[in-house]
Amino acid sequence: MTPTSISFVLPMYNEKNGIRETARKLAAIAEELTGDYEIIISDDASTDGSGLVADEMAREDSHIKVVHLERNTKFGGALKAGIERAEKEVIIYTDSDLPIETNDIKNALKLLDQSDIVTAYSKIKKGETVRRVIMSKVYNFLVQFLFATNIKDINSGFKIYKRKVFKEMKLISKSPFIDVEIFVNAKNKNFKIKQYPVIFKHREAGESYISRPAVIVQTALDMLRFKLTRGS
Repeated sequence: MTPTSISFVLPMYNEKNGIRETARKLAAIAEELTGDYEIIISDDASTDGSGLVADEMAREDSHIKVVHLERNTKFGGALKAGIERAEKEVIIYTDSDLPIETNDIKNALKLLDQSDIVTAYSKIKKGETVRRVIMSKVYNFLVQFLFATNIKDINSGFKIYKRKVFKEMKLISKSPFIDVEIFVNAKNKNFKIKQYPVIFKHREAGESYISRPAVIVQTALDMLRFKLTRGS
């Protein structure tokens, strides 16, 4: 599928040193795919000046839009805000450090011919600590056990959605659990999901905050709340 328009959504927290390069690479691949695109930077109350850098980028390039959150939401709120701002036919989410090659975007888009969502999973683990590997395995096991999503790596940093997936979808999670919430809702509405293997790149700038204790606690709370109220 060659989309007529694309919204790139980048949840961002303290990525001052890398966000410009990510936006530059996405703009380059977008120009190859379609002239109608936007890059939405959703700033999750960064404390390192990332928000100011993003605002400057938006002044320099009309394709770039910035959403500022007043309080840090531990990822989920930033992704939700970015998706709500997206206006194009296809929504591509990726982490703001761009952990994939831009050719992966081209190749994964082809899968939209037979699906409504394309989600990446890592075929090779690179640069992961033992703690991160254990956390990922435990989390993915719990998600599969509780929600039967059949997704290999539900929190991977690269996903493509047709915009219609989010029609009438009311997202409530504030943590990375928002990915599970999206997939459970999509599954309940019979949207088709394809999985795409990638080799995720090791982070070169900034640091990951996904394993902060506060994020882990919020993820567990969101998982419990969703299971008790809406999960199936």
